[in-house]
Amino acid sequence: MGAGSQLTVPGGGKAGGVYTWEEVQQHSSRTDQWLVIDRKVYNITQWAKRHPGGLRVIGHYAGEDATEAFAAFHPDPTFVQKFLKPLLIGELEASEPSQDRNKNAALIQDFHALRAQAKSDGLFQARPLFFCLHLGHIVLLEALAWLMIWYWGTNWIVTLLCGVILATAQSQAGWLQHDFGHLSVFKESRWNHLVHKFIIGHLKYGIKKIKLLPYHRQHQYFFLVGPPLLIPVFFHIQIIRTMIIRHDWVDLAWCVSYYFRYFFLYIPLYGLFGSIALLSFVRFLESHWFVWVTQMNHLPMDIDHEKHRDWLTMQLQATCNIEQSFFNDWFSGHLNFQIEHHLFPTMPRHNYHLVAPRVRALCETYGVPYQMKTMWQGFTDIVWYVQYR
Repeated sequence: MGAGSQLTVPGGGKAGGVYTWEEVQQHSSRTDQWLVIDRKVYNITQWAKRHPGGLRVIGHYAGEDATEAFAAFHPDPTFVQKFLKPLLIGELEASEPSQDRNKNAALIQDFHALRAQAKSDGLFQARPLFFCLHLGHIVLLEALAWLMIWYWGTNWIVTLLCGVILATAQSQAGWLQHDFGHLSVFKESRWNHLVHKFIIGHLKYGIKKIKLLPYHRQHQYFFLVGPPLLIPVFFHIQIIRTMIIRHDWVDLAWCVSYYFRYFFLYIPLYGLFGSIALLSFVRFLESHWFVWVTQMNHLPMDIDHEKHRDWLTMQLQATCNIEQSFFNDWFSGHLNFQIEHHLFPTMPRHNYHLVAPRVRALCETYGVPYQMKTMWQGFTDIVWYVQYR
């Protein structure tokens, strides 16, 4: 047993205590959760319910070392210290290793050095021009779609082309909101959150990620089977209903602003029914774009047994990359570099191609499979998975 002060703290543990891994691992139930960050032991039992990333995300590391995951998702460690300090109950015994459950210490240390070198090389610094141009091309696509209808009329050919252009703008807005949602653009989180609300609410019809499912399961949740034009409608109703129930009035206002802008522009051209039909067609195209891109990196992978692995091995087991090209990067919002995105979720996506060779070299050193596919192979694997699994 670990030795330390006998002064108890709320939720169990001794203030300033010293613990073994065996003791930490005993606190891994839903109602009793400890974890370790940089050899410090924290009791997160009550905090887990208020964790911004969701209960299941932080609870995944109950009874384990969460150092690598903490570093990956918290770009400003100084800021989060004020939340960590009240949860601190002690530290690991000096004789205890920094890693739990016989994880490869050398691999973890080398990956930590890789991340540190990437930060030193400025790979976590965003290029404002990249994101400004990306936003600009979304706005231009939206304007082009409306101008086509205004100038050439509402015939079927122009309407179909308009729908494709609007779906393209929506998909690209989806990748852009993803960047801000991962805090990978601005240094300060509040600016990322503010722009994220604008893009996801006003440019992209108010869809807000609901923290109900772990990250991989969220992707699978979107792979639905049913009447394709009804799925987006039902999903929107569910999202709006959830906003009202949770009193998310700011998010609801952003959502309403999108629909107000859309119907203001298109009802004079198509009427109410025609505008709804066009919107449903756009949703149909965009939702399939989203599903195929997100699943090509995840769905055929083994993601059911991720606990008790180091960060690098866990992410490589759960995902793969799609070959780089200008089109693949644009089409997928750089999520063809899904491995690097999982390893460094706060890294700006335009730097994934720079860190990828380093990650691949590290994987080769330690025999960790680094899988790369063509986009065609990625899509083919989805069909195979759905048909035969």
